[in-house]
Amino acid sequence: MGLSDVRTVVVGTGFIGVAHVEALRRLGVDVVGVVGSTPERAREKARTANLPAVYDSLDDALADGAVDVVHIASPNHLHHPQALRVLGAGKHVVCEKPLGVDSRETSELVEAAASAGVVNAVCFNIRFYPLAHQMAAMVANGEVGEPRFIHGAYLQDWLLLETDWNWRLESEKAGTLRAVADIGSHWLDLARFVSGRRVEEVMAELHTFVTSRTHPTGSVESFTAVSDDAETVTEEMVSDDAASIMLRLEGGARGQVTVSQVAAGHKNRVLVEVDGSESALAWTSEDPDRLWIGHRGQPNEIAARDPGAMAPSAARLATYPAGHVEGFPDTFRALFSRVYADVESGRPSPNPDYPTFVDGHDAVCVTEAVATSSATGRWAKVER
Repeated sequence: MGLSDVRTVVVGTGFIGVAHVEALRRLGVDVVGVVGSTPERAREKARTANLPAVYDSLDDALADGAVDVVHIASPNHLHHPQALRVLGAGKHVVCEKPLGVDSRETSELVEAAASAGVVNAVCFNIRFYPLAHQMAAMVANGEVGEPRFIHGAYLQDWLLLETDWNWRLESEKAGTLRAVADIGSHWLDLARFVSGRRVEEVMAELHTFVTSRTHPTGSVESFTAVSDDAETVTEEMVSDDAASIMLRLEGGARGQVTVSQVAAGHKNRVLVEVDGSESALAWTSEDPDRLWIGHRGQPNEIAARDPGAMAPSAARLATYPAGHVEGFPDTFRALFSRVYADVESGRPSPNPDYPTFVDGHDAVCVTEAVATSSATGRWAKVER
């Protein structure tokens, strides 16, 4: 089976669902249809965003014997039931994070995916910036010495104002955690990937700075403004706008991360640094084609995203020459290129080079420990 023979359906027609469709099309995958929250809304979005045909429901898509893969980019509370149905239909599945709203759901999905024997992936696309893979290769090769301190931040400002709104603020759809589950999980996965070390314990404090929000009675897509004449209601907020988290990682390494969706001026800033016993590495998504390499006894370096000068695992993700910036949309293409290599073979490889449901489960276990630590004011172990 070649990529052009693979037929895929994307569930979800919001910002991220559209990103999935566009990345798959760039790879040459045949995206045969989409599923929206309602057929009517999906058809309108298909018209304005040049999406493929609309299935009236996920069940209709699964009943189509020609469909090989389903991508789930719906609200968080739907990930578990929808992924179970996809697995039950014997189709490969790519799910947005978080894989589920709690570790009970994610553990069940790990077991179901293993039983089904199909390709399964979680969309931790941030680790698929080429220079993130370059960092991981350099750490694994011992080029920084022993990793000691992994730190950084994930900052956004799209929920800064009390009139900002999205389904992610609704606990019944997003789960009890918001900023940590939404963007903090991306950073935690990235830190684990580049350092090669899992988080074992956390000490966290969750912050809800915007304690009430006035929002439209209808739905609002991510990163979009609300109309001034929309009918509104005011609602008390309990989910986290931001978080401060200290980390204890495998092998004695330590870490720290700041997560915020109320950081004015930061549209989507990911920053990660690995401080080792011999040198350090730092990278930010706002300057994605430059990797800082820090030294003690010699001048620091800036390494460019240059396919000819990077580790093979990083170079294969770079599709443009050096100096031609690759950004957020390219991370989806890079991730899906690895997932669909297994789809073409018909089964998951023994050691997938992309995040699987196992990784998605692990991320939820870490974020649950964050919630426990914030509630108790103590260090909390990650219970896997």
